[in-house]
Formats: sequence, C-alpha cells, structure tokens
Amino acid sequence: MTQYAYFIYPGRLFRRPYIQKAVMSPLQNDTFLRALLKQPVEYTPIWMMRQAGRYLPEYKSARAQAGSFLDLCKNTELATEVTIQPLERFDLDAAILFSDILTVPDAMGLGLYFAEGEGPKFERPLQHKADIAKLEVPDMAKLQYVFDAVTSIRNALNGRVPLIGFSGSPFTLACYMVEGGGSKEFRTIKTMMYSRPDLLHKILETNAQAVTAYLNAQIDAGAQAVQIFDTWGGVLNDVAFEEFSLKYMQQIVAGLKRESEGRQVPVIIFAKGGGLWLEKMAAIGADALGLDWTCNIGEARHRVGEKVALQGNFDPFALFGTPESIRTEVARILGDYGHGSGHVFNLGHGINQHANPEHAKILVDTVHELSRQYHK
Repeated sequence: MTQYAYFIYPGRLFRRPYIQKAVMSPLQNDTFLRALLKQPVEYTPIWMMRQAGRYLPEYKSARAQAGSFLDLCKNTELATEVTIQPLERFDLDAAILFSDILTVPDAMGLGLYFAEGEGPKFERPLQHKADIAKLEVPDMAKLQYVFDAVTSIRNALNGRVPLIGFSGSPFTLACYMVEGGGSKEFRTIKTMMYSRPDLLHKILETNAQAVTAYLNAQIDAGAQAVQIFDTWGGVLNDVAFEEFSLKYMQQIVAGLKRESEGRQVPVIIFAKGGGLWLEKMAAIGADALGLDWTCNIGEARHRVGEKVALQGNFDPFALFGTPESIRTEVARILGDYGHGSGHVFNLGHGINQHANPEHAKILVDTVHELSRQYHK
C-alpha cells in the first residue's frame, strides 16, 4: 500500500509518495556542489548536459534492451545503469538523473509518445479552453518511477559524485503541451500568448506547482542539486520572457527545499538563448545560471557579480574539432572566467549524438588539468 506525504503549496493541499531513503554514503567528491555555492575548490568541476545519451554505444545497447526511450526511463535498473555509464568513461564531477523533461505533462494525461525520427509528441495537446480548464497538478505517485530511479542511482553512486535532479521550466513544458510536440516557429503557443494570455497563465501556474512538487520529491529521494531547463525561453521577447517564463521559475525556486541530508541543495537555472536577461535571472534566488555558448562567460561574470555561480559554456559542436582545438577552446573559456570559484564547466547545451566519446574525454581531462591554475 502506497504511503503519502502531504504538503501545502501555495494554499492548496498536495500529496506525493512517501519516500523512505536508503542510508546514503557520504560524498567523496563534492567539488561540484562547492563551486555552485561559490566556495573554494581545487579545480573547476565539469559535467555535460545529456552526458548519458546516444553518443555512447553502451547507452544504445541499454536503450535497445529497454525497447523504447520511455521504457528506458521507467526501468529503474536500466535508468541507473545509463546514468552511471558516462562516469565509467570520464572523470566527471556530477551525475545527472536519466529521465526526460516531459514526464510531468505525461503524468498530467497528455499522452506522451516518441515518433521515430520526429521526437516527442502528445496525443492530447492543450489547444482548447475546456481542456486547459481541466488541467491539474498530477498525483506524484504517477512519477514514482522517477523517484525510485533517483534513490537507486544514489545508492549505485555510493558517494562517488553528487546527483543532479531536473525538470523542464513551466514555459518550456507548455511549449510542448500546446504545440503537441517540438516546433520551429512556436506559432500555436505564441498565438495563445498574445490572444488568450489567461489560458497560457493557467497552464504555466499549474506547471509551476507541478514542477515544485516534482523537484522536491526528487530531493527527498536523494537529488543533491536540481536544474530547471528553460530550453525555449529564448524564443520570447524581453517583456514576454519576464511574464511567461522568469516569473514562474522564480515561483519554483521560492518553493524548493534548499537543504537535505545536512547540506544545501543548490538550484541551477538554464535558459537557452537567455543571455540578454542574465541580471534578471540572477535576481530570482537560484544559486547558479547555466549559459549557452553565445555568451562570453567573463562578461557574464561581470554582469551578475557575486550573486550567482555560472555554469557553461563550451559549444557542443566544438567537440567535432581536433584535440588541439578542443584544448584551445577550454583554455579560452577558463581564462575568460578567470580566478576564483563559482564556475562549473559544461556545454552550452546537450552533447550531440554524433560526438566522439574520445573527444569528450579530452574535454573533461583538459578542464581538470588547466583549471587548477585558477584556484591557487
């Protein structure tokens, strides 16, 4: 029989499955967490967005074994395996939960499926007032497979490195929910935004409450940091970004648990294409901002000051260069950031499925080698 924990947010009663955490091993490498909190570190830590993925042959094998991408996400043993796979190849400073940002709208009953060669799609997109009116925060029991994976991964890591949990931002989730899948123009959601903003705000408010509950449950299950992916916030103009994206990410940050297992749980905001709004994003209460490759990280550091740490921002396609060009680009980014803590090295977006794993290893090893001079 499932037991539930109940909580109020904001002014409404929600429930999520009660998660009995296993005894977690103490961290052997907490460099990533210390850097996010701008505490002294010996070198610049690194992890890669989408580090468990199709560029690794062992991942392809596990996905074939699972049968489909969604089945892989929902298989605790295999989700644990693919999360750990990149750590066996590379000296990474963090693991990230293997899952998908669309698990939340799937739990809302929109019917997520993955069309071959077309990416994620929803059987029942939100394009009518009546459907939007019925939208509710899902019962977190429907996402128990995610929380089970978090706890399983923490146990498998055995304190090796921290585990990152994540979710899509309310606006990014809404893009898929309204468009019914991926989009190049975002015509349907922008039509709603300009003609019926009240309907979009209803979706975004529901998403914000759901993401808050979802990330808090991941923290309860063992996530030691969380990242909110605002993949499509950059398609908005400056006024719309603040109203339809930033406002709801701030609401989530305010509702998150910020301590677990006696440690602070850092929060990272990553808005692809969000370089114009760094100062505004730095003011919402997160611990770190993720940067895409279009920003100069030194200029970004100057703009945000000491408010937040910065994560990024190697162009994923720079991995298609030579070993020498990869090392040169790493040196440039480290030099642009300069001395001191507060930098987590990462890609400016997810690693490409055609990237050479050997080049990813060069990236990781070079960051560790060259960054020590900036932490003396």
